[in-house]
Parts: sequence; C-alpha cells; structure tokens
Amino acid sequence: MKPAVILLSGGLDSATVLAIAREAGFACHALSLDYGQRHNAELAAAARVAKSLGAVEHRVLKLGLSDIGGSALTDDSIAVPESPTEGIPVTYVPARNTVMLALALAWSEVLGGRDIFIGVNAVDYSGYPDCRPEFIAAFEHMANLATRAGVEGATLRIHAPLQYLSKAEIVRRGIELGVDFAQTVSCYQADVDGRACGACDACRLRRQGFEQAGIPDPTRYRRQTG
Repeated sequence: MKPAVILLSGGLDSATVLAIAREAGFACHALSLDYGQRHNAELAAAARVAKSLGAVEHRVLKLGLSDIGGSALTDDSIAVPESPTEGIPVTYVPARNTVMLALALAWSEVLGGRDIFIGVNAVDYSGYPDCRPEFIAAFEHMANLATRAGVEGATLRIHAPLQYLSKAEIVRRGIELGVDFAQTVSCYQADVDGRACGACDACRLRRQGFEQAGIPDPTRYRRQTG
C-alpha cells in the first residue's frame, strides 16, 4: 500500500476524504493542525475519525496562526458571523491551506509518499480563495518544483476529490464509505464537548447538506435549530 498524507480537520469533508483515500488503497497517514482555532474540539473529532477509519497513524502539529490573528477562527475579538455574508468571510484564515499543505508535503516526503489529500470543495469556492481549483493546481505545480522527490522525477499529486461536489453529495459519498458523521465536528464555535452552535456558516451548510441528501443529521447542537 502506498502512503498518503490526509489533511484531517475532524469535520465532515475531511472525514469523507480519508474514507475515499482508504478505499483507493492508500496507507493513510492523517495530519491535523492545532493552529489556535477557537473550535479546537475538532481535534478530538479528528482523532476519533482517524481511528474509526483505519488511519495508519494520526499526528497533530502545533501551528501558531493565532499569534497572527486576522480571522474569526483565530482571534476572539472577531465574532463568528451567524448569517450569510458577501465576499470573503471573516472566518477565512490567512494562508491556512497553504501552510497546511506545505506541512503535509514535508511529511509526505519523509514517508516516501507521492500523494496528499485535502477536503476543499465547491461550496467554499466563492468564500475561501485557498479552496479554488486554481490554488490546488498551483500548489501541486510548486510541490513538484520545490521538493527533492519532484526534482528527482517523482510526480507529486494533491488530491481534492470533493472539489466539485455539493455538501449533499459529500454526505451521500461518506455514508456509502461508512463514515460515522456523528463523530465529526464542523461548527466554527463548537463548545468543548463538540456541540455545534447551529447558526454559523459551517453549521448552516452542514445542516443543508444532510437535508438535501435526505439523511438524518447526527450533529449534536447546544441549542435548538430552526
């Protein structure tokens, strides 16, 4: 089995990506980042998901993006919006996917791997610039220029299998692959027990995904949702 690094946040998307990589026959090395996110209950969720989906190992790296701030997810003085907003939302974390992919790339080289999986998807295109297909393609190109493996002739690939899927399609695919979504945490302001607020963008998109897929929502909410 070829090794692959899977960026695993502990949310719905990354759990599905881990299941996809496993089905494809990769030995999955899950990587999570403790970057100072206010919803760090997702790290416990990532550990649960990694274990239940048979990851070879799961590592959590410290990454001090909260020292920089600039996002509602890393700066407590910026409120998480609870209604849709125009343009790039304040929950965008500057350079997050760039830095995370770079760390995944480094670990992949150490493992002798050629494949990295990330859970970016179409729902986020309009909001997060580092979820666009152009970004993924550009990072893959850079990876093949900037690494010993790439220079020596190996082809490194950044897989984004959810890129063109809706949340409902992601939910259905995850269910097909045996993902227990009750283990995942998507909420931007989940409490220490992983219970969701039910009001932020992540909660709204997740809830819509289950509704449109016709599958009961297993999310634990800390307050009643409409």
